[in-house]
Amino acid sequence: MDLATAQPHDLRTIAFDYSVEPTLLLDPHADQIIDANPAACTLLGYDRALLRQIKISALHAGQLPALIVFTQAVLAKGSYWTNTLTPRHATGEALQLEYAGSLVPQGGRTLLLLTMSDLEQRRRRHVDAAAEDHMRGGIAAWQRVERVFQDIERENQLILRAAGEGIYGVNADGKTTFVNPAAERMLGWTADELVGKEIHPIVHHSHHDGSHYPDHDCPIYAAFRDGAVHNVDNEVFWRKDGSPVWVEYTSTPIRDRHMVVGAVIVFRDVSQRREADEKLHAALAEVDRLRERLELENAYLQEEIRIETNPRGIIGQSEAIQKTLRQVKLVAPTTAAVMITGESGTGKELIARAIHEASGRRDRPLIRVNCAAIPRELFESEFFGHVRGAFTGAVRDRIGRFELADGGTLFLDEVGEIPLELQGKLLRVLQEGNFERVGEERTRSVDVRVIAATNRNLKQEVARGRFREDLYFRLNVFPVESVPLRDRREDIPLLAQHFLLSEKLKSDLRLSEGDARRLSRYDWPGNVRELQNVIERAVILSQSGRLRIDLPDAPGPHHAAGAHRVKPDARPAVMTSAELRDHERSNILAALAATSGKVFGPGGAAELLDMKPTTLASRMKVLGIATGRGRTG
Repeated sequence: MDLATAQPHDLRTIAFDYSVEPTLLLDPHADQIIDANPAACTLLGYDRALLRQIKISALHAGQLPALIVFTQAVLAKGSYWTNTLTPRHATGEALQLEYAGSLVPQGGRTLLLLTMSDLEQRRRRHVDAAAEDHMRGGIAAWQRVERVFQDIERENQLILRAAGEGIYGVNADGKTTFVNPAAERMLGWTADELVGKEIHPIVHHSHHDGSHYPDHDCPIYAAFRDGAVHNVDNEVFWRKDGSPVWVEYTSTPIRDRHMVVGAVIVFRDVSQRREADEKLHAALAEVDRLRERLELENAYLQEEIRIETNPRGIIGQSEAIQKTLRQVKLVAPTTAAVMITGESGTGKELIARAIHEASGRRDRPLIRVNCAAIPRELFESEFFGHVRGAFTGAVRDRIGRFELADGGTLFLDEVGEIPLELQGKLLRVLQEGNFERVGEERTRSVDVRVIAATNRNLKQEVARGRFREDLYFRLNVFPVESVPLRDRREDIPLLAQHFLLSEKLKSDLRLSEGDARRLSRYDWPGNVRELQNVIERAVILSQSGRLRIDLPDAPGPHHAAGAHRVKPDARPAVMTSAELRDHERSNILAALAATSGKVFGPGGAAELLDMKPTTLASRMKVLGIATGRGRTG
């Protein structure tokens, strides 16, 4: 070819062919060797025509990941070099080469120009140069890099073998230089399987969730880029069997004459610690959930704590009370629903508590619901709870009474007050044990024993259409009657004395026989609740160590229990002075008649009238009543 008349394209071809540097022209997208100059053919041991038929990946068998990384780096940066790729000579020998790649735009495609340098040949030249320049102490840079890791492994062999942490070294190309026994045990790979290979694609290729790290984008390689120590405590290495091991590691860069030549990685297995942390977090979450539940239970039970309950149980010796206790003993061990009927103030809640405490549910709470005190529009939320935003004012989730009573007992006081439209939902949870919170579609299950109480005649309410018949039969499985106080008068002195000794009053006063008689003659329309209030008032009014029982005028035991009583707001009759005197005289005469004329001492008229003997004697003298039986002055 005449160089004087040669075109630029021809000149480039001549330069390619006559270059002393082995050079390949590659099409990375087609995995094809476009051309090779004679120097490349000599280096690789292939005929030029044969090289054009060999794929790039076939020339680098088993090195596809590293080849892709190198190619992508050249495409991204325009030029790049590496000495990690080892092509195969035609004889099968692996060549130690250094690649320098650059982009060659060619029409609509991008080709890659690859210049190769024989590292072994270069090493021999350096050795020869080093021998010639030995007096000047010249040492090749690549030898110093190699010696750094050799020195680390040789000088610290005992430490590396004895260390409990895993330790390995990598050079600037990411290839493993040494692996200690602890790392072998933790990873399942032997040192022979890792040394000389890139360890990152083997043990650190992806996160725990399977997502991959971008190429060379992890703290281990970051130490090469910024020369800083990197500490990581929340990543995984992958064992040979494919299982992950949670590790914390430190990647420390190794320098030689101000150049980072690699890194040493020290890691430890923290799987057990992480598992313990996860269990602890789960336990703490469960504690938080239970604490929230207990706080809600506590909010409900604060009212119950304030209500004074009898620590010794139900007070009384009457046959009516003994019958009630026998019924409690029979029904408590079962899961049957109980209906307690009776007037207000007769102790229906006390009976419910006695049933709960004698049952197998005693270790779970007894949740009380006063159905008469719940606004109509809040019944469903009160029973079943609600979720945030279910209605105006629902600013957070709230557990209902049924959910609070799960495993325990729910006491529905004044059950007859439940709105008719809600009775169907109550029936469903009693039959199926299922319900939904207001504003939530999720169905929840509970195991609740229900005890209901009412002072209404629910049979009449059913007949009038104000109470569901099926709900009545569901609740009235085992009926218990709470007897009014006027039908167990023999228990009144016991109850009164119990209230005097209660923690609330802490009184050292005692009932006299006259006090007991007065209390027993009264009909007690308010039952035990009224008796407790009367005793509390008597303690407040007490003087000189004596109780002052303040009872309204009411029919005695000789009147029928259902006799007409004067309404509290009725206007009282007014007596004249003479009428008042006659009334007092008749009252004293009646007391004398009742005590067979005995005025003083135990069982005398003075005690019966709750008067001092001297006061009674003075009034008898004024009224003209003789001290003898039936005699008047």
